[in-house]
Amino acid sequence: MGEKKIGVLIGGSGLIGGTIVNFYKTYFPDSVDIRAPSSKKVTLREESDIRSYLANVKPDFVINAAMASLGSDNLLAYEVNYLGPISLARAANALAIPYIHISSAAALPAGENLREEDTLALSPRLSNYAKSKLMAEMTLKCMSEKEGLDYSCIRLAIVYGAHDHKIQGFHRLFFSIADESMPVLFTKKNTFHSYSNARKLPFLIHHMLENRAEFSGATYNFVDREPVDLATLILTIKSYLQLTLPKEIYIPYWLANSGRTVIKALLQLLRKIGLKATLPPELMFLDSFYKPQTLSTKKLQDSSFLDPMPEETIFTRLPELVIYYLTRWSHENLITTYNETIGKEKSVAKTFATNPEFLLDSVHTRGIGPFPDMQRK
Repeated sequence: MGEKKIGVLIGGSGLIGGTIVNFYKTYFPDSVDIRAPSSKKVTLREESDIRSYLANVKPDFVINAAMASLGSDNLLAYEVNYLGPISLARAANALAIPYIHISSAAALPAGENLREEDTLALSPRLSNYAKSKLMAEMTLKCMSEKEGLDYSCIRLAIVYGAHDHKIQGFHRLFFSIADESMPVLFTKKNTFHSYSNARKLPFLIHHMLENRAEFSGATYNFVDREPVDLATLILTIKSYLQLTLPKEIYIPYWLANSGRTVIKALLQLLRKIGLKATLPPELMFLDSFYKPQTLSTKKLQDSSFLDPMPEETIFTRLPELVIYYLTRWSHENLITTYNETIGKEKSVAKTFATNPEFLLDSVHTRGIGPFPDMQRK
């Protein structure tokens, strides 16, 4: 057996990064040494950290899965989402190794069946997150064409998966439903979005690293083949949780936006008297609740990559995610209004009568293999 390849992953504490680390430690423990330095050791805000760490480790590939929080200010978004990834790319190019960059559908407009090249025009009016992600994509493409950078860009939409320590994106939506803080539907009928399965992503990354001639210098949308109607997803989660909210009442955009405007004005008043307050994440991205955004999967489907779990979708994974996150949020006392006083037997009986598929999936998720402690050595 030859020497292990060394891979450096930036952003290992997040959902995407943690999933990638677990993938390599599970499937390739003998052939790949994946290293995920903490932000204290390597911060994307310091070029010197990046240069010294990579020069010392001399990895065989670099993956960037780090990102600033969606509501970050101008400087943090610029440094973490743009300057940092470019410094990583420059270092990777100097070492003549592949660089895998994780980007976002925030670089795309609203619309349906959006192709990889259908990006937004760079504008000051874009959000800090969208602007910084788009700038990184633009510079990486330029570096590939002019400097010979060997990179691949993977563009994700709404990401779902377990073991996410941050409550944002899909998990923020899920949390709002579980906490019964969403009284009605802040969307309109037939508003479809694309979703990205975090569990499948490492398979694509590994395939890209093994087939550089095909994937070098290109951007790929990585989303489930079928887009999802937002209202249907919300009501399905509500059904799984056996809640009464949100009611199936669609709030028009003008009314929802008026409420957001009032809250913004109140927050400005609070800031003037010295109180730190920010717009709730649900309201920061209110526009996307009313506008569809679905990404084309044709380019990836036409490549040599084969989906390792073609039948897996956000709906098939909901039972697992419901169990994981409700248990976690309850232990952390984050769920304040979810009714946990209902007797277990009554709850199970009701679910068995009305939603047996959920109980079936729940048992399968907990495990149906032999009891390990009873197996003969």
